[in-house]
Order: sequence, then C-alpha cells, then structure tokens
Amino acid sequence: MDNKQLIESLYKAFAQGDVPTVLGAFAEDISWTDAEGFPTGGTYSGANAIVQGVFMPLVTEWDGFAVRPSEFLDAGDAIIALGNYSGTYKATGKAMTAPFAHVWRLRDGKVYKFDQFTDTLVVSRAL
Repeated sequence: MDNKQLIESLYKAFAQGDVPTVLGAFAEDISWTDAEGFPTGGTYSGANAIVQGVFMPLVTEWDGFAVRPSEFLDAGDAIIALGNYSGTYKATGKAMTAPFAHVWRLRDGKVYKFDQFTDTLVVSRAL
C-alpha cells in the first residue's frame, strides 16, 4: 500500500469508527496540529493525546460529525487531503459545513505529522 492509499484508508476507517486502525498508522512520535480557532485547536503529541484531545471531543460534542475528503494530492512523503467537515454542535443545535485541507507527513509507512487547515469562522458560528 502506498502513502496515498494508506491515508485514503484512514479516512474510511475513521468514518466507520475504527479508531484502532487509524492509531495503528501513527508513528510513536506523531505530532497532530488542529487549527487555532477550531474547537480542538492546538498541537497534540502521541496517539493517546490525539484520542483524548481531538477524537473524543468530536464524538461527544457533535452530532453526526463527518470528515469527507473529496480529493487526495500525492506529494510522496506528504499527502494532502481536501474536503469538508459537517456536523451539528450539540450545545447549540447549530449545523455547519466547513472546507478543510489536511497535510499528512509519513516516514517508513507511518504518519508522524498531521496539520489541519480549515475555515474556523464557519465552525465557530456553530459553537
């Protein structure tokens, strides 16, 4: 499986709630950065911090939160995914759809760095 196929498979696994498969693709020293202004904005180091700081809030604070990639750009050891987030924030009942760009960096078949770029204003309006 090449890097692009691996990243495509992670979005499918995440959509199915298969977090162990997603975590299995992470290097031990993974660094995950969500955009400032996003509800989970900041940098997280290690799989456990990502689960607690990113994945759990998305599952518990949103109804129907979805990450839908529409295009993957292969730059070798970097894969860029373009797509949209959608969901309804439970506390306000407000829905949103926001575009994203994700930059995944891989080393030896494992993700060691993730950077999120998104329209945080659109997301903030739902909060």
